[in-house]
Amino acid sequence: MRKIVISIGGSVLVPNDIDLEYAKKIANFANELHEKYQLCIVAGGGKIARKYIEIARNFGASEIFCDLIGIEATRLNARLLSAIIGKNANIEPPRDFVAALKALNFGKIVVMGGTHPGHSTDAVSALLAEYINADLLINATDVDGIYDKDPRKYKGAILYERLSVEQLVDMIKSQSIGAGKYKLIDILAAKIIQRSKIKTIFLNGRNIENMRNAIQGKEFVGTIVENK
Repeated sequence: MRKIVISIGGSVLVPNDIDLEYAKKIANFANELHEKYQLCIVAGGGKIARKYIEIARNFGASEIFCDLIGIEATRLNARLLSAIIGKNANIEPPRDFVAALKALNFGKIVVMGGTHPGHSTDAVSALLAEYINADLLINATDVDGIYDKDPRKYKGAILYERLSVEQLVDMIKSQSIGAGKYKLIDILAAKIIQRSKIKTIFLNGRNIENMRNAIQGKEFVGTIVENK
């Protein structure tokens, strides 16, 4: 049975407040995938996490302290998503990859959040994919894939259908690093994707039919990161 890891960006799951309708749709989709695949979902923190981090930072909290706040926010989102998925999902979000693999081998949909300070949930999903030897890693964000520039700001932004992992690494080297500041994907996640050689797809997480097509090997809109 193929193993799939889906990283659901916080901007998709919690754009402002928790998007319950989307959470229901992704939960139904997870249960559908569970019939044919071993599935892990890593939930991002979203606006809730960023708000808590910003407040803590304004009061002088260290970056590691802010990271810990963000991790708890992602675990809260994961716990809620597990509840919506129902009996097929693990009750307690795993805090490490050993526990995640145990739950996966027990036949559960694994839903988890962050694990360690300094690791974004994108990095967690890449590490998890490497640890369980996943066949596919999907990065579900709020845009259609990887662009040459921010499509939210520039109407003429060009979507890359394919990128080498080396190109991906070069694109993100100049990104700002700090709790809650990860944009497309952080350098650690990209480096893990590079070394693990796991097939990785970036796409719009809100288009579930498109995500289904990507998983099934059909035509889809998104970016394939080629890793030789």
